[in-house]
Amino acid sequence: MGNNSSTQSSSPSLPIDSTFDLPSPLPSWPSGEGFAKGIIDLGGLEVFQVTKFNKVWTVHEGGQDNLGATFFEPSSLPEGFSLLGFYAQPNNRKLFGWTLVGKDISGDSLRPPVDYLFLWSGKSTKVENNRDQTGYFWQPVPPDGYVPVGLIVTTTAEKPPLEKIRCVRSDLTDQSEPDALIWESNGFRVSSSKPVHRGPQASSVCVGTFTANPTLACLKNNKFDFSCMPSKVQIDALFQAYAPLIYFHKDEKYLPSSVNWFFSNGALLYKKGDESNPVPVEPNGSNLPQGEANDGLYWLDLPVASDARKRIQGGDLQSMEVYLHIKPVFGGTSTDIAVWMFYPFNGPSRAKLKLVTIPLGRIGEHIGDWEHFTLRISNFSGKLQRMYLSQHSRGSWIDAPEIEFQSGGNKPVAYASLNGHAMYAKPGLVLQGKDDVGIRNDTGKSEKVFDTAVRFRVVSAEYLKEVEEPAWLNYMRHWGPKIDYGREDEIRGVEKIVVGESLKNMFRSAINGLPNEVFGEDGPTGPKLKRNWLGDED
Repeated sequence: MGNNSSTQSSSPSLPIDSTFDLPSPLPSWPSGEGFAKGIIDLGGLEVFQVTKFNKVWTVHEGGQDNLGATFFEPSSLPEGFSLLGFYAQPNNRKLFGWTLVGKDISGDSLRPPVDYLFLWSGKSTKVENNRDQTGYFWQPVPPDGYVPVGLIVTTTAEKPPLEKIRCVRSDLTDQSEPDALIWESNGFRVSSSKPVHRGPQASSVCVGTFTANPTLACLKNNKFDFSCMPSKVQIDALFQAYAPLIYFHKDEKYLPSSVNWFFSNGALLYKKGDESNPVPVEPNGSNLPQGEANDGLYWLDLPVASDARKRIQGGDLQSMEVYLHIKPVFGGTSTDIAVWMFYPFNGPSRAKLKLVTIPLGRIGEHIGDWEHFTLRISNFSGKLQRMYLSQHSRGSWIDAPEIEFQSGGNKPVAYASLNGHAMYAKPGLVLQGKDDVGIRNDTGKSEKVFDTAVRFRVVSAEYLKEVEEPAWLNYMRHWGPKIDYGREDEIRGVEKIVVGESLKNMFRSAINGLPNEVFGEDGPTGPKLKRNWLGDED
């Protein structure tokens, strides 16, 4: 189901005047318990995810790209459901969003407000003949024991009817915080919001409404029993529907492989104090030490023989498989499919100094490189909403309208950067630095490409008993040795060929701004020791 707005925009035309939907219709998902059934019970409060809207008010300046924002009232509510708040989006992209509406099934989970608090009013200044109406922003004043989770926008100074919206019983709510800026004017800021408490164990639920000062509450799932999470069969179907195509740079020498290929081709397990007697790792990793603490006693390395080391450094695209970690998000109303990829070796970095590209010696090299991306899926419908791309211990969310999709389907396309393997949504150069000086992240289409649907494996889903975690996933030590390649000596070597103190200082600043994971000197760790394993991506 796509987003629809019943009112056409006045001149000038804006991206938001068009509606985005996934390129192909959603498939029929395999039958299961509560996944993709449309309605989720939060414990006395049922919620439904609305994706159709009626346009209320548009402002044509301010916000992202100085194109303004548009405010919408959710429409086509199921019988018995009430508004919890309006939806807002910047005008610089196509309409694609959602907000929750609620149905009281306990008799006291929802109440109308007792009044409205006027927050702000204003009018767009960039419309021909000044035809745009004034927008008025209202916050519901709740009865005792209830809180508002959304705002209302009108085009008259008259307060909205009290029956227009509902406030939520306070025990069904939780704290939220501002997320992305939607629009601002003269100190009045409008943003999306997200729960303060996020991650697989958090019961907070994102409402999808917008917020202003002060930040409103979000919902909370008091019936967080995983009943709306996808089953193993549904996970397989979801990934087959949305599995991305990963392009590697044409000059990439350090490709990914499966973990089993890495182990079977000579990976060695070292122990501190017994470095002269490394142990070959079993193909399934069964002899790796287990435990939840990285005590620094063990690490992995490549084979000793130089020819074997070089061969394994290059990886093996034919063996590559991706490893799925399934996580409940927003109190089980969404699912994150975190997709992990393993590279035996991370190649050296390169610097861009204005018009010149300079190799950085061994800076950036390390053994055992884990990268990932995440697909966020609505548990109301099974629709793909966003994709997260990891980039050197950081990363960014890409909303569905910004994703490049394979021709004729709903499968995203992503690009792995040359040598460093950071993930990006578009081909080209991303520079870590400023003023045309920094570390290069080059991506592009090539014949080196992998369809992640070909070989994937669910390795972790705590709510599914039938998913057995492999031994290597619970290896909590380093996947590569500590490397001392003289980072400072490498940097000074580059600085010797850089002309001008200003350029040298800019280069040094760019290097110092890199996350430690780029250098990898202490040896990278596995997926379970990454911050996002138990938390949210952001």
